[in-house]
Amino acid sequence: MKITILGAASFIGTNLTLALKKEEAIEIKAIDQDRTFFSADIDKDLIVIDPLNADSDYDALLKDQDIVFHLLSSSAPSNSNQDIAKELTYNIDLSCKILEACVRQSVKRIIFVSSGGACYGNKACPIREDASLDPISAYGTQKVAIEKLLYLYDYLYGLDHRIIRLANPFGPHQRPNGRSGVITNFIAKALKGEEIVVFGDGRIVRDYIYIDDAVRMIKNIALTDLKDKIFNVASGKGEDILTIIKILEAYFGDLRVSFRERRKADVSVNYLDTSLYHSYFDDECLSLKEGIEKTIDYFKLHL
Repeated sequence: MKITILGAASFIGTNLTLALKKEEAIEIKAIDQDRTFFSADIDKDLIVIDPLNADSDYDALLKDQDIVFHLLSSSAPSNSNQDIAKELTYNIDLSCKILEACVRQSVKRIIFVSSGGACYGNKACPIREDASLDPISAYGTQKVAIEKLLYLYDYLYGLDHRIIRLANPFGPHQRPNGRSGVITNFIAKALKGEEIVVFGDGRIVRDYIYIDDAVRMIKNIALTDLKDKIFNVASGKGEDILTIIKILEAYFGDLRVSFRERRKADVSVNYLDTSLYHSYFDDECLSLKEGIEKTIDYFKLHL
C-alpha cells in the first residue's frame, strides 16, 4: 500500500509517519516544505516541496498513491481571524487542487484531519458527530468548508474519504512555540522556569488526547473499510486549564502563572463523544496525568 502524507513535518504528521513506517506492507511518501521542520527520525523519508504552494504539482505527488493524508493548514485557531478572507481563500483553494489531483490519479481514499474543537463551536458536551457545525473562527470555518468539499467529491466522483475531527493532541514532537498545544507549551515553560500565560480564568475545558492514542485511532479509521466517514478522535473527557496546572505543579512545584484576557476564538467548553469510534474499535486512551508525564519525560530529553 502506498501512502502520501501532505504536511508530514507537522506534529501529527511526524507521529503518523513514524507509526506507519512500522507497517511492513506500507510505503510512505512524506511531504512538507522545509527540512528543518522534520524530525531526524523521518528525515530520510522526506520529500521537500512546499505543498502549500498553489503551483505545486499535485498530480506528480499523488501518482499511484492508495491513500492520501491531508494535514495542511496555513494557520491555527488563535490567529485565523486576523485575515478571514485570506484564510478561507487560501485553504479552500489548496484543498480543491488536492482533491482534483486525487480524482485524476485515482487515489483510493483521502483522510482529512479536521478539528473537533473549532468545527462545532459552542455546544452542549459531549459532542457527537451529528451535531450542527457552528465555528467561531476562520480556522473552523475553513475546516467545515473542506469537509463539505470532501462530501461533494465523493458524491460526484466516488472519492472515498474519512474526516477526523481531532480534539487537542499533545506529546512528543510537538513544537512548544505557543502557537498551539497548551500542555506542551506549559511543560516547556516549566522546564525553563519561565512564566506560563493563561488566556481567560483557567476554566476553559478541552478534550486532550495523547498523540500515540490519537495516531492509533487515526490509523484504525484510515486503514479500515467502514460504513461511517466522520469520526471524533478524542479522549472523550473534558479537562480545564487549572487541572493541567495542578498536575504540572505536582511534578515541578509552584509555577509562575499569569492570566490574560480570554481570546474571542476560544469556545468555553469542548469535549467529544467517541462512541461511534468505539462501536468499531475496542481500545482506550491514557489518562491526562499519564499523558502529561510521558510528555514531560520526552521534553526533558529533547527540549
